[in-house]
Amino acid sequence: MKLDQFKPLTVYTIYIASTPEKVWEALTTAEFSRKYFSGFAVETEPRLGGKFMVRAPDGSEHISGEVLEYDPPNRLTVSWNVNWPDLVEKLGTTLVTYEIAQAGEAVRLTMSERHDRPLSDDILSGGRTGWPAILSGLKSLLETGKAPQIKMAPPAKMLDALKAMGIKVP
Repeated sequence: MKLDQFKPLTVYTIYIASTPEKVWEALTTAEFSRKYFSGFAVETEPRLGGKFMVRAPDGSEHISGEVLEYDPPNRLTVSWNVNWPDLVEKLGTTLVTYEIAQAGEAVRLTMSERHDRPLSDDILSGGRTGWPAILSGLKSLLETGKAPQIKMAPPAKMLDALKAMGIKVP
């Protein structure tokens, strides 16, 4: 896989009153992620080529991938493949990169979601709706010790677009 073939189609940058090490831990461990990611557990094998997984609250494997760039606590890139039938075959692999940098008394966290092909805004709307909630929860958790419970409606535009492509969605 050639990482430079993947173009960022969704990018968010936030500033967090924390340390790069704590932000890294929050992004890569199940203990932290369950608190800000609606009960989903991020599991990252801490090495280049290691396994990456996001487990749903019921323990099932929701997202699987591989660690493609690993430079703690500065940069992490993983393949991010939602385990819905035919999704990866029709849309290709998704890459998610976190860039973490000290910015004065805060940490700048930039998340980019990259793809190897153009995707419609309707397809991208799911991530563009979900990432702000996930990153806001992470920020709140690190700054206050508590992540808000954010209620969101299912991403209807994305689900309709996937169904139109013949991709089975839950």
